Amino acid sequence: MGANGVELNARANVELVTVYEISKILSSSLDVTKTLREALNVLAHHLDFRRAMIALADEDGESLSLAAAVGLSAKEWASGRYRAGEGILGRIYRSGSPMVVPDISVEPLFLNRTGALDEADGHTIAFIGVPIRGSSEALGVLCVDRAVTPRGNFSSDVRVLTMAANLVGQSVALRRVVHDEHERLLNQAKLARRETRGRFKLDNVVGSSPRMQEVFAEAHQVAPSRATVLLRGESGTGKEVIARAIHELSTRKGGPFIKLNCAALSESLLESELFGHEKGSFTGASGERKGRFELADGGTLFLDEIGDISPAFQTKLLRVLQEREFERVGGSRPIKVDVRLVCATNRNLEKMVAAGTFRADLYFRINVVSIFLPSLRERREDIPALTRHFLERFNRENDRTMKLAPSGQTVMMQCYWPGNVRELENCIERTATMAHHDSIEASDFPCSSNRCLTQVLHFVKKDDAVSPVLVSAALHHPDDSAADDAVEAAAPPTRLEAGASAVRPTDDDKPQGERERLVWAMEQCGWVQAKAARLLNITPRQMGYALKKYDIEVRRF
Repeated sequence: MGANGVELNARANVELVTVYEISKILSSSLDVTKTLREALNVLAHHLDFRRAMIALADEDGESLSLAAAVGLSAKEWASGRYRAGEGILGRIYRSGSPMVVPDISVEPLFLNRTGALDEADGHTIAFIGVPIRGSSEALGVLCVDRAVTPRGNFSSDVRVLTMAANLVGQSVALRRVVHDEHERLLNQAKLARRETRGRFKLDNVVGSSPRMQEVFAEAHQVAPSRATVLLRGESGTGKEVIARAIHELSTRKGGPFIKLNCAALSESLLESELFGHEKGSFTGASGERKGRFELADGGTLFLDEIGDISPAFQTKLLRVLQEREFERVGGSRPIKVDVRLVCATNRNLEKMVAAGTFRADLYFRINVVSIFLPSLRERREDIPALTRHFLERFNRENDRTMKLAPSGQTVMMQCYWPGNVRELENCIERTATMAHHDSIEASDFPCSSNRCLTQVLHFVKKDDAVSPVLVSAALHHPDDSAADDAVEAAAPPTRLEAGASAVRPTDDDKPQGERERLVWAMEQCGWVQAKAARLLNITPRQMGYALKKYDIEVRRF
């Protein structure tokens, strides 16, 4: 083989590698601005092009502007706009055919908008451009320029540029399809929310706020399907009530609704409760027992606190969800079931997956449809209706005629409610039980002793971002000093001790539960109570009350 043949083989290998690298880059992301620039870098570097550009058509299809370029200054980039049919680049776009200009200095159609001639340095500069096409339409132009060499081969340049342009066209077309579909779904969702707002309700669920109407709409949408549902939200927001409502709206409403709190049982007991056991499978197993999966056959199984199960049990549960069959504890006979699964958690499963404490495959298995339940402080307009609902139930069950006075309603509207609907329900029942007359006034609430109520509620109304630990400690502690501490905490800290950070953690960084926040803050501050109090924006005295309330023992090092 002669020297010319060796050179041609080497060139072919370089072209093959170039096209392969470009295909990898374009398939790595839907961010075309990034991928097109990287693809041009590879093209120019491997094939010794001086400059390379990709111009894409605007929405009207009558003009083109640069989408990516290599070797251009900011000023040259700003000049890179062309009308269809204008100059060499515009003609390539309109005709849909490649064009080669062996010497741009003598070509009258070459507009030199991006300054290719200005940097010629006495060399003869050639221009090669090829059209970028989608499935049936022209999308733009890929063009390069290079110094002409004695052995220059424009046909090979056109060939490799055409292959690269085909890959670019597929990538751009795919990006536009994804973008259009995304916009369509967003518009469809907005339209659906507007059409359905205020029309939905669920039995035994109180709520007319926009946030709850969204939850009701999602529940109505998902209920007829077999999809697994994951209910997300803080403790006490009503996840079990929504789960039962989904069951009642589904085609399985004639079947059983079985519920189980996964956090209440150890791993061994949880396995027995869910899968059942055979007689003699362990000490005390005096007979055969069906598990919750069997009991829920043909109906719905609600697993609360799914984020609290152990990694070992996660594996067993995943197999059941995948295979739709299981064996009882101590048994070997596979049992098939037809169960619709609804799960609930107040934990951040995404962070748990990232930390390795929750299996990613189980997360994707249960997170088919997520419904996020708002906290009560995010839907305060529902508090009057919830208060009436719980008072009416109390009156029916206790043969009373209790009602809430305006001052009492003001108290309910201004409270922070870290325990959400469950805390509101308990507050109504406790206050109605202990009230000495049929009208519940502000003074009847346990948290209203002396100045505590007025000052703390004014603080909560002023700044809803206050820590739930502070509000709970102040509202539930009968000492006047709790209110004083709350007002003191409202003022921003005037200074930072040496070594203290000026950057406060975001709400996403903090656990959701009050007790978990306290433990988290103490751990962050090396179990120094004063530093942990500053981290939660409360006083040391309030910190002491909260630690005592949740029976948290301060570690000594």
